[in-house]
Amino acid sequence: MQYVTLGKTGLNVSRLGFGGIPIQKTDAATTRTLIESMVEKGINYIDTARGYTVSESFLGEALEGYRDKFVLATKSMAVTKEAMAADIETSLHNFRTDYIDLYQIHNPSAENFEKIIAPGGALEALLEAKAAGKIGHIGFTTHTTPLFEKALACDWVETIMFPYNLVETQGEDLMRQCTEKNIGFIVMKPLAGGAIDDPTLALRFICANPDVTVVIPGMYDVKEIEMNMAAALDNSPLTDDELAKIEVIRKNLGSNFCRRCNYCQPCSAGIGISALFILEGYYDRYGLQDWAQARYDAAPVKASACIDCGVCEPRCPYNLPIRDMLKRVAGKFEN
Repeated sequence: MQYVTLGKTGLNVSRLGFGGIPIQKTDAATTRTLIESMVEKGINYIDTARGYTVSESFLGEALEGYRDKFVLATKSMAVTKEAMAADIETSLHNFRTDYIDLYQIHNPSAENFEKIIAPGGALEALLEAKAAGKIGHIGFTTHTTPLFEKALACDWVETIMFPYNLVETQGEDLMRQCTEKNIGFIVMKPLAGGAIDDPTLALRFICANPDVTVVIPGMYDVKEIEMNMAAALDNSPLTDDELAKIEVIRKNLGSNFCRRCNYCQPCSAGIGISALFILEGYYDRYGLQDWAQARYDAAPVKASACIDCGVCEPRCPYNLPIRDMLKRVAGKFEN
């Protein structure tokens, strides 16, 4: 395993980390198996969030006896001091620890960012928790470049997490500034929320960038850990064939696609929005029309059930025209 310093935190972390979102699809016993595999392979960075339902709890149970072998990071979407202080205590309880290495502000809106840093905002709770020794360092996560820029100007920000992958390279200049300011840069969405189906190529591309400190693909199977390790530790230059494949992926995906973060949910009409967009991807990109159609037909709520309320769209961190996209899906599968 390769280890790097996580910016001004001074923490020594593995270049390949562990993203805790998929833990929600497993159980505590499986999580323990993953932890044991990571200990064996030298992966020592774990990232999760208060919003990932059971993820903190499963990890806390699985980390019994192994806590000192990991740099533990989580995050909260709390805006006020009171709510953030409560979330920090909940995280400590869930993790069964008295100390969390990195606590991050989780993807705020521009409006909430101003509330977070204002008197009585969530930042006050984080600074107090840091002074009390409950957390070690403070980080920031966002999906937008304007907030990435704002975070870079804040002296309390020690790490920044932002999407970076084959098709989302809009943050590269800001990533370079992270390096210049000694701010640790953490890659989220390395597979563009699952839209990129070649994890080896995706991770090789990401890890070739020296401005990347740590990348955290979501993993819920030991085989995924082994595959991702092989890709992340392959320092050979990208081949001409790989570069050509990257261009094909970029052409096919473009920028207007769902990353499966599910921030748009719940839908007022009960539509499984991201699930239907996944089926559209299989229909268009992989030539699996019959397979996708059969699964669409089995969906309990179809895209045509959209009531055009628009509640989903302000929630989307990528500002996708979800209603128009649902109409497109309905036209494809229901006509």
